[in-house]
Amino acid sequence: MSVMTRRTLLGAIATSPLWLQTAWAQPTHLKISHQFPGGSVAEGDFRDRLCRMFAAEAERRTKGRVKFSIYPRSTLIKSEAQIGALAAGRLDMSLVPLSYAGADLPEVNIGLMPGLVTSYEQGYGWKNAEIGQEFNRILADKGIVILSWIWQAGGMASRGKPIVDPEDAAGLKVRGGSHEMDLILKQAGASVVAMPSNEIRGAMQQGRIDAAMTSSSSLISFRLDEVSKSVTTARNGAYWFMLEPLLISKSTFDRLTKEQQETLLAVGADLESFARKSAQMDDASVAALFQGNGGRTVDLNDASLRKWQDLARTTAWKDYADRNANCARLMALAEKTLA
Repeated sequence: MSVMTRRTLLGAIATSPLWLQTAWAQPTHLKISHQFPGGSVAEGDFRDRLCRMFAAEAERRTKGRVKFSIYPRSTLIKSEAQIGALAAGRLDMSLVPLSYAGADLPEVNIGLMPGLVTSYEQGYGWKNAEIGQEFNRILADKGIVILSWIWQAGGMASRGKPIVDPEDAAGLKVRGGSHEMDLILKQAGASVVAMPSNEIRGAMQQGRIDAAMTSSSSLISFRLDEVSKSVTTARNGAYWFMLEPLLISKSTFDRLTKEQQETLLAVGADLESFARKSAQMDDASVAALFQGNGGRTVDLNDASLRKWQDLARTTAWKDYADRNANCARLMALAEKTLA
């Protein structure tokens, strides 16, 4: 091609209608990582399903200008490295427990604060409340944007007796899931062991832990009924509520067009009702799963919830608020949402 021909072609592209320039543009490919078992849009762990639903709908609404690849079971990046990778721009998207980054970003531990959120209504109410606005601002400063707010209640699987009241944990090796959960377990007399949820099953099989707190969905997906004798469910309430959102790196988000950004945010918001219903269904399904495998199932009552919450107020809540000014502000705003 001659120099004149190339110049003519480039000039034509520069002055062509926007639709023609868009047609020449290459699609943006984003990678979504998570630690849960893979499945399909119709079957499997709802968190994997949500990622696939998000990808399909976002691709449809952007007319193929944004495409996605999904990597389950931490095949792209290790579970606990995902949030740091998002913040640094090394990973595009992830559905991950925010508390995994608590050591480096202490503010995120507000998303797994014992006894602070005790219902789905309260948790999902954070999004449009002062606490949600401030939390979004802090995350954006750290390089992360929330696309879907996803709350999950959790229970406690045990290799022995059910753990209902704090005193039931005394003398046991327990996985809590966050620094703050570990604080209340230590106060209750337990020894804490830290690990991501996809490592719980192996640890229980090997006797490295006696019990583990995790979401109802993880209790099911990782088949903890096969390595446990009892479970305390979240059917009647829980002090273990975890914010496990669908996230996108702010550097990735900023590279998208304004229209594409708005589309991804809209698709993420639309999927929150699916996430909530799915999490609640898993809360109810846990009991049947454990009972079907010969396990013992118990539920929390109001008195037990208050015991854990009172323990958290003087340990985990105080410790978190003392971390830094951001944490103190987030805790004060979150306490405004208490019933």
